[in-house]
Amino acid sequence: MLPNFLLTRTYGLENLSGAGSASIYVFNHNNSLEALMVPALLMYHLGGSSISFVIDWMYGKVPILGSLMNMIDPVYVYHKRSTLSWIEAIRPLAPSTGTIERCAEKLLAGCSIGIFPEGKRNRDPESLVRGRSGVGHIALQSGAPVIAVGIDFISRINRGKIPMLGRTIVRIGQPMMFLQQSERYRAMMPSVSGTSRQHSERNRMAAEVTHEIMLCLAELSGKRYREPSPRNRYSFS
Repeated sequence: MLPNFLLTRTYGLENLSGAGSASIYVFNHNNSLEALMVPALLMYHLGGSSISFVIDWMYGKVPILGSLMNMIDPVYVYHKRSTLSWIEAIRPLAPSTGTIERCAEKLLAGCSIGIFPEGKRNRDPESLVRGRSGVGHIALQSGAPVIAVGIDFISRINRGKIPMLGRTIVRIGQPMMFLQQSERYRAMMPSVSGTSRQHSERNRMAAEVTHEIMLCLAELSGKRYREPSPRNRYSFS
């Protein structure tokens, strides 16, 4: 927390108490250090309650860093290969259940989830990259509230640059609820795979929820979200 005490101004802390116990915290992603600083800031203001972040599996294998990551019981994803051969050589087997299902299970068990839906570091000072629709699927499958957390920098505002470390502004949005959409989504989740039409409809709903989340995140982070609305992306004959 020391860098946060020195460098970070936080707005909207009152919104942390308005969502209930288990929430989905969604962040924009600019650099590597914020991925450690801002989660620590949030958990500090949540009274020490942990947030299980969705992160790439290889970070859990890095000495010291991996031990810190494992303290928050993260949800590891296994799509990427590590650029370090010695870490790739100890790649664990991926779980049989997918990332969305594991996140939904944690939320239903009362544990909060943290996600960077851009999926990578984005040093563009003006725009967010397209949000991955997994966050929409998780929100709809779990019914949990979504709290967008925008990360901004004084140097981005004044000089149009994303720093590696600098004075940081964290803006916490009001909880976003998707209860009606979640009921419809879960009604289309049969015990097996469902029809292709149901699958497409769930994807459409998740894309729309993701778009709404990203628009909120853009406003809080001081960036723009230039992706078109997904409403016309899915059509049925």
